[in-house]
Amino acid sequence: MTSTAKSDAATGALRGGPRRRRVRAGGGRGVPLPLLVPALIGMAFLVVPLVALLVRAPWRSMPEQLTSAEVWQALQLSLICATAATAVSLVIGVPLAWLLARVEFPGRGLVRALVTLPLVLPPVVGGVALLTALGRNGIVGRWLDSWFGVTLPFTTAGVVVAEAFVAMPFLVISVEGTLRAADPRYEEAATTLGASRFTAFRRVTLPLIAPGIAAGAVLAWARALGEFGATITFAGNFPGRTQTMPLAVYLALQSDPEAAIALSLVLLAVSIAVLAGLRDRWMTAG
Repeated sequence: MTSTAKSDAATGALRGGPRRRRVRAGGGRGVPLPLLVPALIGMAFLVVPLVALLVRAPWRSMPEQLTSAEVWQALQLSLICATAATAVSLVIGVPLAWLLARVEFPGRGLVRALVTLPLVLPPVVGGVALLTALGRNGIVGRWLDSWFGVTLPFTTAGVVVAEAFVAMPFLVISVEGTLRAADPRYEEAATTLGASRFTAFRRVTLPLIAPGIAAGAVLAWARALGEFGATITFAGNFPGRTQTMPLAVYLALQSDPEAAIALSLVLLAVSIAVLAGLRDRWMTAG
């Protein structure tokens, strides 16, 4: 064999050898039964309830269910409050994410833990915490009431506050991760050319992290739309004022299960739309 042939053979081995080994490793052996059975049970556990919701849905009466005044009122209020909560999260959450990602300060780890705490905090506990802070007799709410005449609990604004409280951590985590992945040298180069830190952020960093902001905003909006525990605890369940879609589902389940299923399908469709919109970011690998 000539040296050229040996070189070609070596190159082919380097290119094809690992690939062939991966194929044999993936397709030459069956899936272990102790892993396959729990995996199928887990998949069924997560999928069967959703399929049951579709099977038991009152498809014939769905238009009538979804066009009633109460349902439309709850849907409209949910969309408005979720959008407002997302806007609040963007205004204060993006700067917070930048602070956590770009600025070194004592206790940054503790601040990050506290910011992400609403992700694991029971929503009802979050509602109680909001009442103790922003209620009429809360440590901050009493001053809002006496100085500005602002009362948040059991109002539409209270719904927005409750939804922003539980949804903003999704935005902060997404934006902070995107900021850490972005190269800070672009921002530093802009400052060396005479731009202020805020101008560098607005003109350089913000366009770079726009996809992360969009993904975080969508996740925050979906979380706000489905919020229940903090909303009912802090804002109550008043039709037309604080009754959002999840609260309407809970109320309908007591007297009209078909209406509850119809409303649940609306929230399910929104969740599927969110996953479909974020599939390139969260549902692909490699």
